[in-house]
Amino acid sequence: MSLAFTKMHGLGNDFIVFEARQDAVLPDAARWRALADRHTGIGFDQALVILPPQTSDTIAYYRIFNADGGEVEQCGNGVRCVAEWLRQQGHGDGRPLRLESRGGVIEARFTAPGSVAVNMGEPRFATPARNTLRLDGLEITYTEVSMGNPHIVLEVEDIDTAPVADLGPRLESHPRFPARTNVGFLQIVDRGHARLRVFERGVGETRACGTGACAAMAAGRRAGAFDEQVAITLPGGTLSLSWPGAGAPLWMTGPAVVSFRGEIGD
Repeated sequence: MSLAFTKMHGLGNDFIVFEARQDAVLPDAARWRALADRHTGIGFDQALVILPPQTSDTIAYYRIFNADGGEVEQCGNGVRCVAEWLRQQGHGDGRPLRLESRGGVIEARFTAPGSVAVNMGEPRFATPARNTLRLDGLEITYTEVSMGNPHIVLEVEDIDTAPVADLGPRLESHPRFPARTNVGFLQIVDRGHARLRVFERGVGETRACGTGACAAMAAGRRAGAFDEQVAITLPGGTLSLSWPGAGAPLWMTGPAVVSFRGEIGD
């Protein structure tokens, strides 16, 4: 059985996108891992499966599978690609789209060719949001926040020298986070600009993470370090974030790009 797919990316965070029937048998975890292999498969950070809507006020339901084969709740760069894929298929005629995943319902708007703005909902902070844990004698302070999927955000002086490769996987799977977590390393430049690296749950460090940027914006804004509009630069490029604060949704704007279309067999 062959799989027709579209390869897309948002700031280098790359995906395969394809449509499936509600009753379709999807690849198992081992098959996802094989497809994600960048040498012998297609290569991707996440697979995005577009399914029929589950409610009358949405246009589609999408599922997200990480490169390790695990299913996750939400993906900020991914939902922009889902919206752009649907737009290119003729859905919505450029009008806002309502989409649903395990992380909830979001709205996507098309701001310019290849650019999508997404209402990511209101950030949900843990109680307490700011906490510490000890790891091999180090005391690590972090902010814990959900953007439909779990994140912790650590403030660092310089992301270029931050111990992402060392601390990322250890914090991702720390017993404090039984469902594992995404780990963001945030460098605040000024009130309107920051730099960020993210170790994604089930993937590793990626060139960009949309929900990670949203979590970083939320953490910095809660701490009083950011204005309402912030540009967050990741290794793959820059996302624009807007959040008035508690009681309001956080908006993320960035690119959604088709790389190529293809088909792969068993």
